[in-house]
This record gives sequence, structure tokens and C-alpha cells, in this order.
Amino acid sequence: MSKLPGWLGQLGAELTKLGDRLEERRAEAADEDDDTARGKPSAKPAGSASGEGDDGSGAADHVPPPPAYAPSVAARPDPVAAIPWGMRVAAEAGWRLLVLAGTLWVLMRVISAVQLVVLAFVGALLVTAMLQPTVARLRRYGLPRGLATAVTAILGFVIMGLVGWFVVWQVMDNIDTLSDKVRTGIDDLKNWLLDSPFHVTDKQINDIAKNLSDTVGTNTEAITSAGLQGVTVMVELLTGMLLAMFSTLFLLYDGKRIWHWVLKLVPAQARPGVAGAGPRAWRTLTAYVRGTVIVAMIDAIFIGLGIFFLDVPMAVPLAVFIFLFAFIPLVGAVVSGALAVVVALVTQGVFTALLVLAVVLAVQQIEGHILQPFILGRAVRVHPLAVVLSVAAGGMIAGIGGAVVAVPLVAVTNTVVGYLRTYGQEESRRHSPPPHGSTSLDAAPTPAPGAPPEETDDGSDEEPAAAEAPKQV
Repeated sequence: MSKLPGWLGQLGAELTKLGDRLEERRAEAADEDDDTARGKPSAKPAGSASGEGDDGSGAADHVPPPPAYAPSVAARPDPVAAIPWGMRVAAEAGWRLLVLAGTLWVLMRVISAVQLVVLAFVGALLVTAMLQPTVARLRRYGLPRGLATAVTAILGFVIMGLVGWFVVWQVMDNIDTLSDKVRTGIDDLKNWLLDSPFHVTDKQINDIAKNLSDTVGTNTEAITSAGLQGVTVMVELLTGMLLAMFSTLFLLYDGKRIWHWVLKLVPAQARPGVAGAGPRAWRTLTAYVRGTVIVAMIDAIFIGLGIFFLDVPMAVPLAVFIFLFAFIPLVGAVVSGALAVVVALVTQGVFTALLVLAVVLAVQQIEGHILQPFILGRAVRVHPLAVVLSVAAGGMIAGIGGAVVAVPLVAVTNTVVGYLRTYGQEESRRHSPPPHGSTSLDAAPTPAPGAPPEETDDGSDEEPAAAEAPKQV
């Protein structure tokens, strides 16, 4: 009795398999009848039923065709193919631009967090570009590297310190005289406005002076906080100067080893291109700094002489300011020239101010059209629109320091990008397979229509490419 349930279960399983096989045979017979009625050959080859295994695996491989009354459904196209080609290109470029913008944003955030260090190091690069030729010249005279670096750095820092001390001394020595002349100039300007055809009354001038006084009294706290902020700025400026001095010393002494260490951080595939772009970028930066120093010195000398002969007070400090502001292209010349004109206006009157303005404009025109193209050359020439945009962007990002380093950064970037583009084209041509067969005929130079044929080495008039064409094909 205990074996009866197992025997019944096996019997039920066998009956189920038998029923499934009958259903499959019935379906196959119906399909064959349908094919025969439509005049089509049987989908199942003869003898296939007898060749099936006992488990019915042959029926599982057969897929019956759809019935005659089933509607035809067209296959859906690939979703990628349904999108227009221009939209796909825009999407590919869009996500790459988003990645690039995100990278630049993160980079700018990092630079903003360490802005003092970055500006100090960039300033050290500019000073190194100005002093490095002197170190190289002393090395050629036989001095060791350390001694040449020390002599150059000490002389450079001493000269810059003396210039700063001289400017401060001139300002402090002439501050009293300048204050008296400013008061006298303001009175003269007031009288000139009263007698001018602008119909300015004494009451209007007094109202303007009262408004200025009230504004100063109201914003006393803001002025005090600005003074405290100015103290913080001075501390940061001194810190940046010390960092720049130390960085300059190490760059002058060990600049080549530092560059080789930087090259090791570059991937091996891109290292040859970067190694070739580095010296060219350094030559561009050196040419820019030296040319800017020469142009700024010429501006300061000639404008300073004009101010001195026009008897404008503090001619030497103004000339130094003109020299320093010349490192900010376009904007610096306007600011320094306006400062000289304002000092001449409040101390010597309108006529002298107009003469100073004429001197400033004449020197700047000579600078822009003769000195800069001749001294700087084409290697560091940047379009004026790029200069204005870069100075504005640098000033918005990092203030005066950013405006100073914006143009040399653009000049160096222009040189590096141009070299890498040329290097990439040469590398692609070098690694591309040489032309052969009919392709070599296309690559060979062809003479202009009507030009005489070139002579070959054997004196015949047949062109070399045409003569060798049958052999190459």
C-alpha cells in the first residue's frame, strides 16, 4: 500500500506527457494543412516527426508562422537613428562642454582659495623671466650658478627697493606743497567755473562741497573699516612679496630641474609635445616681460620729462606710477595718464592739464604704433579685443594682480596652443601610411595648366610621377 501513491504519481506524469505530445502533433498537423491550402511548402521537412526525440525537443525548435488574417506590423527604427544628426552632434558637444565648464569652475574655486599663493608664484615667474637673462650672462662669464643667482637676485631686489623708497620719499617730501597747491588749484577751478559759460553759480558749488562733506561724515564707519581692510591688504601684500622673493630665488637657481620634475607628472604620450611647448612658452613670457619693461621705461621717461618741464609737482613719483601701471595693458596707460592730468589740473590749471594730456596721448600713440610692434614683435602679439577681455576678466577674478598677469597668460596660452596644434598635425602625418598606387599620384605635385613640364634626371621631358605611374599601379 505504501507504493501506491508513487505509482499513481508516475502514471499521472506519463499521461500529462502523452497529452502534451498529442497537442503538439495536432498543432503541427493544422499548420501543415494551412500551408498546403495556401500553396506553400511545408515548414517542417519530411520525416522530421519521426526524427524527434522522445522528450519533444524538436517541436520546441519550430516556430509556427502567423496566421493569414494577422495584420503586418512594421519594425520600429532604432531610437538613435530617429534623432537628427545635428541634434546628436550638439548633444555630444554639449556634455563635453559641461564637463569642461565644471573642470574650469573647480579650478577657479581652487585658485580663489589660494589666490595669494598663485599670484605670488605668477609674480615670481614674471620677475624670473626678467632676471634670468642676467643669470645666463653671468654664467657665461664664468660665475657659478649659485653666485650668479645671488648677485642677480640681490641687485634686482635692491633696485626695486630703492625705487619704492624713492617714490615714498618724494611723496612724503612734497605732500605739504602738494596740499597747498591742491587748495589753490581748487579755488582757481572754482573761479574758472564761475566765470565759464556753463552758468555755474556759487550756491551750486557750495552745495556740492556740502554734499561731499556730509557723505564723508555719514560714511565714517565705512571709511574706518576700509582703513582696517587696507591694513589687512598690506599684510597680505607683504606676505605675497616674501613668497614671490623666495620663489624667484629657487626658480633662478633650479628652474630647469623644476621643469623636468613637472614633465614627469605629464602622461608619457603627451610628454614630447609638452616638452617642446615649454621652452617656447618661456621664450614668449621672457620676450613679453622684457619688452613691457622697455616700453614702460620709455613711457615713464618721456611723460615724466614732459610733466617736469611743465612744472607739475611730484614729476618723479608720477613717472614711477606710469612705469608700474604700464604692466596693465591699455587700462594702466589710461589710469596713469588720467592721474597725471588730474594732478596738473588741480595744481597748475586747465591749460597745463591740457598740455599734459597732449604729452600723454602723443607718447601713448608712439608706444602703440611703433614701440610695441618693434620691441615685442609677432611672438607675443595679442589682438586688442583679447587684451581688453583678458584684463577685465583678470581684474574681476583677482583684482589688480589678475589684470597684470592676464595678458602674459593669454600670450603664453596662444603660443602653447599653436605649437601643440602644429605638433599634432606633424605627428599624424608622420604616423600615417605613405601614399601608394593611384593615391601617390594624387599626393604628387601637379604643374599648373600651361606650365612647361619638369625635366627628369635623364634629360627627358616626361614628368617623374607620370613616368613611374605604370610601375606603381
